[in-house]
Amino acid sequence: MTHVTTRSYSIVDAEVLQRQGLHPVLARLYAARGVKTVQDTQSLLKQLLPPSTLKGLETATTLLCDALMAGQKIIVVADCDCDGATACAVALRGLRSLNTALQPYRAAQAQPAPASPPSTLDYLVPNRFIHGYGLTPAIVELAAERSPDLIITVDNGIASIEGVEAAQARGIAVLITDHHLPADVLPNAQGIVNPNQIGCPFPSKNLAGVGVIFYVLLALRTALRERGVFEMHAEPRLDHLLDLVALGTVADLVKLDANNRILVTQGLARIRKGILQPGIAALFRIAGRHAAQATAFDLGFALGPRLNAAGRLADMSLGIECLITDDPGRAWALAQTLDTMNKERREIETSMQEEAMEALAQLDIEEDAQQHAALVLFNPRWHQGVIGIVASRLKERFFRPSITLAPADDTNTLAKGSGRSIPGFHLRDALDVVSKRHPDVLITFGGHAMAAGLTLRIEDIPRFSAAFEEVAREQLGPHALERTLETDGELEPAYCTAPFAQQIESIAWGQGFAAPIFAGTFTILSQKLLKDKHLKLQIRTHQAPTNSPLYSAIWFNRTETLPSPAYLAYRLAPDTWNGELRLQFIIEHAQES
Repeated sequence: MTHVTTRSYSIVDAEVLQRQGLHPVLARLYAARGVKTVQDTQSLLKQLLPPSTLKGLETATTLLCDALMAGQKIIVVADCDCDGATACAVALRGLRSLNTALQPYRAAQAQPAPASPPSTLDYLVPNRFIHGYGLTPAIVELAAERSPDLIITVDNGIASIEGVEAAQARGIAVLITDHHLPADVLPNAQGIVNPNQIGCPFPSKNLAGVGVIFYVLLALRTALRERGVFEMHAEPRLDHLLDLVALGTVADLVKLDANNRILVTQGLARIRKGILQPGIAALFRIAGRHAAQATAFDLGFALGPRLNAAGRLADMSLGIECLITDDPGRAWALAQTLDTMNKERREIETSMQEEAMEALAQLDIEEDAQQHAALVLFNPRWHQGVIGIVASRLKERFFRPSITLAPADDTNTLAKGSGRSIPGFHLRDALDVVSKRHPDVLITFGGHAMAAGLTLRIEDIPRFSAAFEEVAREQLGPHALERTLETDGELEPAYCTAPFAQQIESIAWGQGFAAPIFAGTFTILSQKLLKDKHLKLQIRTHQAPTNSPLYSAIWFNRTETLPSPAYLAYRLAPDTWNGELRLQFIIEHAQES
């Protein structure tokens, strides 16, 4: 059952925002999300938190400065998702621009002796089906074939104890940049930058991996400036990397706190102005979206999945190459390949979802909530690259922590799992409880509150399922398993316009800063199916005069007709048809009035 509630807000804060010039509805929306002054809505670059309080930053910048000035070989080791791909692209593009700016200085400092050659920069991304995740010993072995002096991890590494040991045994220094939650013991790396490590005073704990490496580059530029490097060369601009930072931040579903909203807002602003990497431009084009009207929704639901498809089905290096190339033709070719992979991913996902629903068909989950506080499903035919999406679909359908598992390799001995959670249930911490109670069940695990991954023996899946269910029952009461849909209440008809919908879409909404959902009672004037799977409606505000405006509405993936009148929860969306800007309601939920 879904309970629809209205999000509360401070009337005083809303009035202050409105007096400061904000649209009255936007003032209410911002106030309901904890914003108190109009300055907090502007998301200006100068409002970014300074890098200085990130623990380990001084060590990291010294390590990088010395490496660049000595002409060392650096390899970036990335994670195989969208955050990892964008973080890798930010690292490579940023380091290359700083390395180029460094050359006149290095040449001058080397007189009369010849200057050492500039640093060489390369990257390596694990194939999740072969190497697993993070800086494993196997990845270090591959990296060692290229003879690096320094490995930089992006969006991974905080759990890579064995990998760091393997690198140091080969004389390779390691700098870890990550945002995942650390375990009790950290790798013995030369440097670690992670806002979530114990003792880090950086106020925002919600940076994505791409945000962490962007901050490291900001600090590195400052350190080079203090060494006098830019006296002979203009400082490179790092704000041109913000399109990548915005994409990775939104796609990784980290909380859009005030600092992350600045990064995303500034990235979107540059995309709309045409300041974007050729690869991102190509991804907008292949997705049928317009960069000039870019939204956070585009980043999360159009670009992100196409990049993730490479890591799920093949090799994320395809996605990284798309993001680091400066050749528009090559970017377009790679975007087409990524699009094809994404279509294949959708087909696999549909098949796996159908099999998952068949497996759950005999369980009356919603009627017997306490017997099924969590879902754990394994299928020997499933593709491990898509299990995370299926877990997400199950979580959305049944509103329970959900973990799906697939064979890790052809030996049928190990399984890889991916989980998604609901509010109030910290998935990574729950796995930690299982691990402590049953030390021999989980081989590896890690992640966040809302998403996590794990590895275990296939023969141990029943034991794990029972242990995970036990933890879920302990932590989730029956009311926690009832879905609550928070709305922003009724919207006055005067504001139900396409221009206002555009204004809403221009704001960086996302995880922890929810996009507005309005609610009200409407008369259903007509309804029909589009493509046999989407419900298309014509509606009018209930009990409004017959000359009141009609609204076009759509409920995606809904086939059952609605009663009239109906209480609808909906989003506003601008819709352009034949060059005409129109308003459309996107229905999220409906119930009898």
